[in-house]
Amino acid sequence: MNIEIANRLVNLRKSNNLSQEALAQKLGISRQAVSKWERAEASPDTDNLILLARLYGVSLDELLKTDDEIPRPYEEEQNMEEEQESRAAKEENPEYVHVGFQGVHVKDQNGEVHVGWDGIHVDDKKKGDSVHIDKQGVYVNGEKQDKKWFSHHAHFPMLLVITIAYIVIGCAYGAWHPGWLLFLLVPIWYSLVEAIERRNAHCFAYPVLATLVYLCFGFFCSAWHPAWVVYLTVPLYYALVSYFQDLADGKKKRDDDSLDGASERTGEADEEQ
Repeated sequence: MNIEIANRLVNLRKSNNLSQEALAQKLGISRQAVSKWERAEASPDTDNLILLARLYGVSLDELLKTDDEIPRPYEEEQNMEEEQESRAAKEENPEYVHVGFQGVHVKDQNGEVHVGWDGIHVDDKKKGDSVHIDKQGVYVNGEKQDKKWFSHHAHFPMLLVITIAYIVIGCAYGAWHPGWLLFLLVPIWYSLVEAIERRNAHCFAYPVLATLVYLCFGFFCSAWHPAWVVYLTVPLYYALVSYFQDLADGKKKRDDDSLDGASERTGEADEEQ
C-alpha cells in the first residue's frame, strides 16, 4: 500500500477517536490487520475499503487518492478536469444526476445511488439503510447475505432465449442499444426461480429489477430524474420481506407450539386411561 494512504488511514482513525482495537472490532477483523494497513505492509480488500469509507464519512476516491500519480495523456487530463468540475457542481448542489462511462450516480438529501462497473450501491440516509452488490457479494446494512443472487439454474435456457431475441432485434431493427437491456432479465429470472424454490423473497434480485426500471425510464422517457427514486424502494423491499418473513415464522412457531401442546395433552390422557 502507498505510504500516503497508510498515513491517511492513521489520521482518519485518530480523528474519529478510534483505537486500532476498536476499529478492528467494528470491521470484524484482527488488530494486527489494521496495524499492517497503517504501516503500509498490507492493503484493505474491497469490502473493508467500502466499510472504512462509510465509517469515516468519506468517498473511496478521497480515501485512496495520492499526490504522486502517473502523468496522464491530454485526453485523460481533460476527463479529469470534467470530473473535477462535476464534483464541484455536486458539492454546490446536493441533488444531482450524473450519467457517464463509469456508471450512473444519483444523490439527494435522502440518499445516494451508484450503478457502475463495480456493482450497485444504494444508501438511504433518511432510514439509515444500505445495499451494496458487487463481485464480493451482497451486503445489506453492512451484513453479507449468503445468497447466490446470480447463480445459474438448469430450469429454462433464459440466457439462450435472451441472446437470440437480442440478435433478432438488433439485426431486424438495428436496436442494439437499448436492446441490451434484455440481458438484465437473466438474473431477474434466475433469482425469481430461486426465490420460489426456497420460498424466500430475499433471493430475488430486486436491485436488478430496480435498475432495469430506472434505465427504461431513462432511455425511453428521458426521465433520469425523478426515475432514480426507484432505487429508494430497494431497502423498503428488504424491510417488507423481513417483516412478513418474521410474521410467518412467528405464526409457524405458534402453530408448532399448539401442536406440541395438543400432543402432550393427548399423551397424558392416554396414560390416565
